[in-house]
Amino acid sequence: MRIITLFRGDGIGPELTESVLRIFDALKLPLEFEQYDAGLTSFEKTGDLLPAAALESIRRNKVFLKAPITTPVASGFRSINVALRKEFDLYANIRPAKSLPQLETRYKDIDIVIFRENTEDLYIGEEEMISADEAVAIKRITRPASRRIIKLAFEYVRRLGRKRLTCVHKANILKYSDGLFLEEFRRISEDYPDVEANDLIVDNAAMQLVMNPESFDVMVMPNLYGDILSDITAGLIGGLGLLPSVNRNEEYAMFEAVHGSAPDIAGQNKANPTAFILSACMMLEHLGYPDEGVRLRRAIARTYENIEDCTADVGGKAGTREFTESVIRNLN
Repeated sequence: MRIITLFRGDGIGPELTESVLRIFDALKLPLEFEQYDAGLTSFEKTGDLLPAAALESIRRNKVFLKAPITTPVASGFRSINVALRKEFDLYANIRPAKSLPQLETRYKDIDIVIFRENTEDLYIGEEEMISADEAVAIKRITRPASRRIIKLAFEYVRRLGRKRLTCVHKANILKYSDGLFLEEFRRISEDYPDVEANDLIVDNAAMQLVMNPESFDVMVMPNLYGDILSDITAGLIGGLGLLPSVNRNEEYAMFEAVHGSAPDIAGQNKANPTAFILSACMMLEHLGYPDEGVRLRRAIARTYENIEDCTADVGGKAGTREFTESVIRNLN
């Protein structure tokens, strides 16, 4: 029996967790979940944002599925998501945006994968008020961190036979930090002559994503740009409710939906669980259950063939529970 650590999350997190657990019961796989609270829910119950028992579970199990956790804006505690990435050195955030053909959107046949460096850039949390009217934040880019995410992206393109790898940067202005990232990209590209490689300045990349999204395949970039551009790719396929992700290194893997905890709709049976279910599909593939991952993806696709069985954010009439029931029916 393989054991997986599961964080139930805040806001809509418990509803998404219930959805995935019901689906996994239907799949009847030899998997067991150790469930924990973290973030705001845990803090309100115990005064602890990230319980030691939860961290020990991750260290023991190596694989964890995380429902959305609340991060306060501008004040309050620091991001638990960032803390987990730092604690386990989850340097690669991989976010695949793939169209559901059954869903009516402005763009068709989108298939873009973003590799986001996950441990550096402005997300290191080194910022301070140096006077009442001035704040300073540190943007850190290092060669080792840049090198490993870029190499991972090149290996992904080569292994899966993808078309090209695009490096996104702002090296025209940030000549040392982003310049270093771009320099490493160009250096490593020489080791992959079979992979088409190019680079784009981040503002141009944002424009091209909405004008010519079909020109992109796999993209690699520093932390901040990956966070922003992956929301654009989510918009191309129908919204954040459809975008899964994995944060990983060679030892640990954390699977999560890209969207937040949406406390405004918590407990109302309105949340779209698709991104969380797709993250679970990625987890199945990681655990060595590719056939079950494909089976679950097909069940999601069949559910989207009848838009009324989908949630309101994509034009449907179903709630979270009803959507989940449709996916389970379509597993057969």
